[in-house]
Amino acid sequence: MTASHQPTVRVLLVEDEESFIDALSVGLAREGFAVTVARDGAEGAARFAAGEFDIVLLDLMLPKMSGLDLCREIRSSSDVPIIIVSAKGEEVDMVLLLEIGADDYVTKPYRLRELVARMRAVLRRREHPVDLDGEESSIQRGPVRLDIDARRCFIGTDEVKLRKKEFALLRLLMENPGRVLTREVLIDRVWGHDYVGDTKTLDVHIKRLRSLIETEPKAPRYITTVRGVGYRFEVSRDEG
Repeated sequence: MTASHQPTVRVLLVEDEESFIDALSVGLAREGFAVTVARDGAEGAARFAAGEFDIVLLDLMLPKMSGLDLCREIRSSSDVPIIIVSAKGEEVDMVLLLEIGADDYVTKPYRLRELVARMRAVLRRREHPVDLDGEESSIQRGPVRLDIDARRCFIGTDEVKLRKKEFALLRLLMENPGRVLTREVLIDRVWGHDYVGDTKTLDVHIKRLRSLIETEPKAPRYITTVRGVGYRFEVSRDEG
């Protein structure tokens, strides 16, 4: 299928290096993307607030507002896919990027083909979320209860706010109590078989889930690690 027959994807490119701006604008246009450019973080925030975009390409080192701060600001009001772009050699905390809501990360210099593949993979995952099996309207494992229809999580009587991927991951683990789910299975079921990002994404989500549902996150009672294999949701017989 040629680019001309593909639906136009609106891209916000927040980048201050003219060489990258020129090359990306031309290259992405050829791939069927409509690119809007912002040359600093403040302009990126303004353009995002004023327009509608399908995906954001966000440099980390920006004038006026850092890429990290802009990512946090965008994520506070939108779930639009965000791909972080950073120069090779910059000290980047990948876990932090994922925790603040970035969907993927690409290092400069990169090939346009690689970037476009990452963009399309992220967009496919957003357009076709994983449809987890199971017809239960709620799941109870120990003190943890999921209301499937309302997508709500409770620990006892207290509600815990979960993001979409966190809810999907916890649901999958709770639907298979006592069973070891490999990292590959978890990534495939929650992120999709075409996921090409860093596998640390899974670890970040597990860490956050533990911080929300475990009494002692560093010594988890429910979401346990099976070293070298994956994760398991532990329950005793009396907990169901």
